[in-house]
Amino acid sequence: MIILFTFISEEKHQYILDRYLKSFPEDFQQDILKYRRWQDAQLSLLGRVLLQEGLKSHYHIDEVCIERSPDHKPYLKGHPLHFNISHSKELVVCAIAEFPIGIDVEFMDPKINYLDFQFQMTEQEFDKINRSEDQIRAFFSYWTQKESVMKAHGGGMMIPLDSFEIVNSECKIESKKFFTKDIFIDENYQSCIASGDKILGNVVPHFLPF
Repeated sequence: MIILFTFISEEKHQYILDRYLKSFPEDFQQDILKYRRWQDAQLSLLGRVLLQEGLKSHYHIDEVCIERSPDHKPYLKGHPLHFNISHSKELVVCAIAEFPIGIDVEFMDPKINYLDFQFQMTEQEFDKINRSEDQIRAFFSYWTQKESVMKAHGGGMMIPLDSFEIVNSECKIESKKFFTKDIFIDENYQSCIASGDKILGNVVPHFLPF
């Protein structure tokens, strides 16, 4: 498994477009150019660039075709590898593994009021956050764990957040077990990976400059 990350830059935006955009299929290029905000365009583009670079450097795969499963989860056609991309504010991350993987990253916005999300939490989850000395960090830890599990599962928004509970980095959804692991990337962000494979390992995220 590998985790790659980078930060977006307005100063380098045109350079990044010129260097990388044409290496992707025409439909993806058009999707990128439709974004009104440079931030959204660059986050989306660099997510795919991280995937491309990770496949080349760590798995020796030069070309891939990305398709979507019936539940709309993207996958690599013809390869037994799995990937997941997440971004928030100025950070974008990509996880690639030999097993289904989910990753979520969130900017720990101090303006967020965790009380607004109480209806999406179990009673135990809310109590844990409410009693925490650092409620903002506790909330984003809860949020990234839940999101990464849903991505690993593949059910997306069809799974209510309060329908399962993570205890000691483990949970069950529809009798299937998932495991989570917090990943440190930056002090301003919270990140977590999840998988049905218990051996998540001690993976260290790699920074790629652009």
